[in-house]
Amino acid sequence: MTRTLLRILTKLAWVAVVFFGITVISFWVIHLAPGKPTDMQTTLNPGASAVARERLEKLYGLDQPIYVQYGQWVGRMTRLDFGRSMSGDGRPVWDKIRERLPLTFGMNIVSLLLTLAVAIPIGVRAAWRQGGVFDRISTVVVFVGFAMPSFWLALLLMLLLGIIWPILPISGLTSLGYEKLSTAGKVWDLCRHLALPVFLYTFGSLAGMSRFMRTSMLEVLRQDYILTARAKGLPARVVIFRHALRNALLPVITILGLSVPGLIGGSVIIESIFALPGLGQLFYQAVMSRDYPLIMGSLVLGAVLTLAGNILADVGYGLADPRIRNSSGQGGES
Repeated sequence: MTRTLLRILTKLAWVAVVFFGITVISFWVIHLAPGKPTDMQTTLNPGASAVARERLEKLYGLDQPIYVQYGQWVGRMTRLDFGRSMSGDGRPVWDKIRERLPLTFGMNIVSLLLTLAVAIPIGVRAAWRQGGVFDRISTVVVFVGFAMPSFWLALLLMLLLGIIWPILPISGLTSLGYEKLSTAGKVWDLCRHLALPVFLYTFGSLAGMSRFMRTSMLEVLRQDYILTARAKGLPARVVIFRHALRNALLPVITILGLSVPGLIGGSVIIESIFALPGLGQLFYQAVMSRDYPLIMGSLVLGAVLTLAGNILADVGYGLADPRIRNSSGQGGES
């Protein structure tokens, strides 16, 4: 029990140190970038003088040394206060992030579930029939998915399905007159607007996930216990799902843990192209306007997701591999 508690405390200490390092580097890097938040308010205003710029910098605290600014920001963050946006509205940062969380998280979670539902069977089938027709076709499709930039594919789909064949909307989240639609009509309208973005999310991650699954499955199928099970004449379904699949999922769990922070980072391009009011678009606008509090709020959320992904990967290892659970249990009893 003591060893287990020590392991938990060590893990929490490591998470705290890494989180602190991420915030320090992020705060320092965004202040190294050329331009300041006051430039957006003074450069485009012919009547703004140097005195007005100095007043704005003093108002935002930008006239103080960077370590003082960081200390003040950390003090607010410990109270879960990320400050106010330096853009024109001056709203609290967390309010702006919170209102856009459901859209970005919803699209990425749906995409992740679709990716798992498609990539795992593709990888298993390609590994079981290595060198067959299905394996060759899936390999070609995967390499196309790797090589095709998401923004280029998005533009092609917008041209094909939005202009040449006007089947799906290509911009925004809802249509005109959305409020007048019935509940079923609103759901259908949202699904039509999100069909292309979700497809692009899924197609972009499907290639890598299916390749990892195929490689991991091939390695497991070469193990002695799998060869023994096949030599005994066990059905293919039993060999795959009862003996091979669980061990083959371990690398996939790692990829899932690392893909959690991509919920924000991977959304920037797609949400900007389709004009979707999500976290990716918000982060892009914050960077363009040098909105330091909003940038740091988005980066903190990304850091939390990254660390949470690592913890979820550890938990997933334990669920997928009984040996890890048993070793943890033995350590706690000693």
